[in-house]
Amino acid sequence: MARKKVKLEWIANDSARRATFKKRRKGLVKKVEELSTLCDVKACLIVYAPSESQPEVWPSPQEANRVLAKLRRLPEMEQSKKMMNQEGFMRQRIAKLQEQIRKQERENRELETILLMQQGLMGKINLQNTESRSLTSLAWFIELKLKEIKRRLENICKEIMLTKEEVKKEDLPPMSEIAKESSTPQAKEKTAFDEAMEDLQKQDWYCEIMNPQEEIMANVAPFYEHASSPQWLDVYFPKN
Repeated sequence: MARKKVKLEWIANDSARRATFKKRRKGLVKKVEELSTLCDVKACLIVYAPSESQPEVWPSPQEANRVLAKLRRLPEMEQSKKMMNQEGFMRQRIAKLQEQIRKQERENRELETILLMQQGLMGKINLQNTESRSLTSLAWFIELKLKEIKRRLENICKEIMLTKEEVKKEDLPPMSEIAKESSTPQAKEKTAFDEAMEDLQKQDWYCEIMNPQEEIMANVAPFYEHASSPQWLDVYFPKN
């Protein structure tokens, strides 16, 4: 059975707080002892309790004094190198939470942009009535996807060309046959692949994807003309 997650907050009930303190202190002492034994390091533990006159010291007051004396002999920079107080811990925790929030907001913004693009393609919304911030995000997102498509098509073309060159090398006929064929000019037969590539290159959308910059900038230019305005930019999607 999984353990229930405990809320990290001050326990208001006195008896529950004292019981939790004793249980957690016992577990902390056990962890320090294990760390000292398994890793062969000098460690000590001092825990002050509000209801007790003397602190809990592990392993003994004399050994704790020796460890603390060794710490004080170190340079000040070495002493504070990995030291953290409550304020430092909270600042670090806040910074991590802020980063998580920023990442989640960016993911939400990307999902909103994808939804806006899908609705625009299906004709469900009029982009002329859409706010400027959403249009800036949409322009950035479309440009990014077009670059990915172009890069993928270039890689596919390179792979196809390499494959064709390898096939030609393997099926290359002897020189005598090549000379014989060259003496009788004939129309070169096109393979199904060559015909498909020619048809593909004649289509407008293929040319637009392979050379998208002029058309993209023509459509996106009105958005970027107002990029100097802070209200126009989207903090989650950079202009470049």
